[in-house]
Amino acid sequence: MEKSNKRIEALLYHAKPRPGKIQVLPTKRYATQRDLSLAYSPGVAEPCLEIARDVANVYKYTAKGNLVAVITNGTAVLGLGDIGPEASKPVMEGKALLFKIFSDIDVFDIEIDTKDVDKFIETVKNIAPTFGGINLEDIKAPESFEIERRLVEELNIPVMHDDQHGTAIISSAALINALELAGKKAEEVKVVVSGAGSAALACANLYLLLGVKAENVLMFDSKGLISKDRENIKVMQQKYANGTAGTTLLEALTGADVFLGLSTGDIMSAEMLLAMADNPIVFAMANPQPEIAYDLAISTRKDVIMATGRSDHPNQVNNVLGFPYIFRGALDVRATIINEEMKMAAVTSLAALAKESVPETVNIAYGETKLTFGREYIIPKPFDPRLITTVAPAVAKAAMDSGVALQPIFDWDKYNTELLERLGSDNKMVRLIANRAKTNPKRVVFAEADQLDVLKAAQISYEEKIAIPILLGNKKIILELMKEIGFSANVEIIDPKEDEEEVRRNNYASVFYKARQRKGIQLLDAQKWMRERNYFAAMMVVQGEADAMVSGYSRSYSSVVRPILQLIGKAPGVSLVATTNMMMTNRGPIFLSDTAINPNPSAEGIAKIALMTAKTVRMFGMEPVIAMVSYSNFGSSQGESGKKLREAVAYLHENYPDLAVDGELQSDFALNPEMLKKNFPFSKLAGKKVNTLIFPNLDAANITYKMLKELYGADSIGPIMLGMNKPVHIFQLGASVDEMVNMTAIAVINAQSVEHRTKK
Repeated sequence: MEKSNKRIEALLYHAKPRPGKIQVLPTKRYATQRDLSLAYSPGVAEPCLEIARDVANVYKYTAKGNLVAVITNGTAVLGLGDIGPEASKPVMEGKALLFKIFSDIDVFDIEIDTKDVDKFIETVKNIAPTFGGINLEDIKAPESFEIERRLVEELNIPVMHDDQHGTAIISSAALINALELAGKKAEEVKVVVSGAGSAALACANLYLLLGVKAENVLMFDSKGLISKDRENIKVMQQKYANGTAGTTLLEALTGADVFLGLSTGDIMSAEMLLAMADNPIVFAMANPQPEIAYDLAISTRKDVIMATGRSDHPNQVNNVLGFPYIFRGALDVRATIINEEMKMAAVTSLAALAKESVPETVNIAYGETKLTFGREYIIPKPFDPRLITTVAPAVAKAAMDSGVALQPIFDWDKYNTELLERLGSDNKMVRLIANRAKTNPKRVVFAEADQLDVLKAAQISYEEKIAIPILLGNKKIILELMKEIGFSANVEIIDPKEDEEEVRRNNYASVFYKARQRKGIQLLDAQKWMRERNYFAAMMVVQGEADAMVSGYSRSYSSVVRPILQLIGKAPGVSLVATTNMMMTNRGPIFLSDTAINPNPSAEGIAKIALMTAKTVRMFGMEPVIAMVSYSNFGSSQGESGKKLREAVAYLHENYPDLAVDGELQSDFALNPEMLKKNFPFSKLAGKKVNTLIFPNLDAANITYKMLKELYGADSIGPIMLGMNKPVHIFQLGASVDEMVNMTAIAVINAQSVEHRTKK
């Protein structure tokens, strides 16, 4: 996308459909006058009086305990510099969003219009009673050091400047594991630091707690080496004033064990890397361009252990691995401070997590067969769902052990369960799906590319490296629309009706005719149909000229599925095809089947649909827990739907005893584990969290998924085709651009799975 169009897209994202990225939502009933009288006057007086009697009750009766302030004065915003408090607000809202989606912490962003340290501190102190914790953000050094120091001393709630400590915590975890892999001891290594700002100093300070000696650190700023013979060295930098003035970066790196970069891109050359000691550790964290390019580093030295700040290389040092879970743990024990013990607990828990077996969801997200501890995996991945149950409890325990926790935790199993429930869905699966697709993009035919929204979906899929689009449709219209939206990529555009496609059309028709000549297909019919885009697109997939296809935006589902079933057909051993929709709910992803194809399947058909859905659920790294849902519970009604569901369950129990499936069940019992366990303790689903619902007919499944989508804004990915011989997926009529992008990612993942299966 051209820069101007990317700019417009970013502005529209922040402006529409309502300005900003966060909102405040009520958490209590407010429908009746009684509700309102409890929420405000006169009922609100009672909690006010309780808090007046004991101020600690504010945590019991208000949202303070889960509310963090993200505070800045806009003096050091990302790479934009001093742009002022108002201009920093989109960044602070973004930080608020990250807090919410990764650890379910609510945030108010506060932008303070002063550069005066005393006034800034006074303002924060005056508003501190509102919050359970304070995250300082994008404040320039050296003022940031003084602001944090004083607020930590003068307030009794957790305060942390994430720009300083976030990078320090994550890179320290990486350093622990890198030193182990390199066979080196912290107290013996020579460290060269490029950068002397708040993040670099915080990293160096935390490295000292790991055992690195201050006299073994050489630190450079924009003027060169910080040494004792230099004037005007900042107080925070003085402990790292080593060596002699005039020492070059190359000279400093000669024989060095560790390079820490928090400065600017491309300042480290291959020559400098070659000068380092054996098994050099290089943390090049300038963004977007590291101090030395990843590809250059690993091609220069095979023994290098490297981390960057980028997501497209191994070992990303990403602050999101830390701050959401550090504050989560601190808030949950009402810590009065985030002390060094808590920071080190985060460091050691992150380092230890990288050595544990990686969940399949993470392997799938990053397109890995099996991530294992080693040079290309020294810190956990940001999408690892275990982070919240690893880092937050470690921080909470450290707060308790160090005596700064006012509300200790005693039941850690219960706490871990509560943390997992906080994860919900918040679109994590959408990010996992897109990330998985990006690891190995496939050729996807967009059969309706002359529709503006379809073309936008193809454009996003291309620019996000999700897929390699092939655009089908009226070429003139496609080119005009591409110009309109700034889609200038060199992608294949095909109009099946053009004369130049005659040879390919006839070849496709011949293949189709030979396959279907005994099923009523005439050659002339086949030739005519190959002018129709869905037939043409399907044949591209059949012939291996594309890896997958997507269609259905402008036509009814049935009209699109017909040619696909004729040309693509069922996978070997499959007797019926079906669909499932993955719904992103606040309790996590739930798969609903069959939502689009089989009007009234038999008991045998339902069992097959359940098995195909289970296979798809596993494709996303989840273990299926399946409830067959109806209007009755375990034979409480003798209607047709309950009867065939019971027959399907009996078949699955006998032939697939390890599959977690049961029913028939009413949907509330299926989705409420406590109700299910209390009333039906004999069920195979008792004590389990259901993530898959199989319905007795198409009406029930289709109505349910569309109601969830429209009433509750649940994101839907699907209908995902099940049982097809090739990766083909059909959009719902009028699908949104986001839905089509998600379905494209599913098609790519499907194609990746087919490729993997074929290679075995």
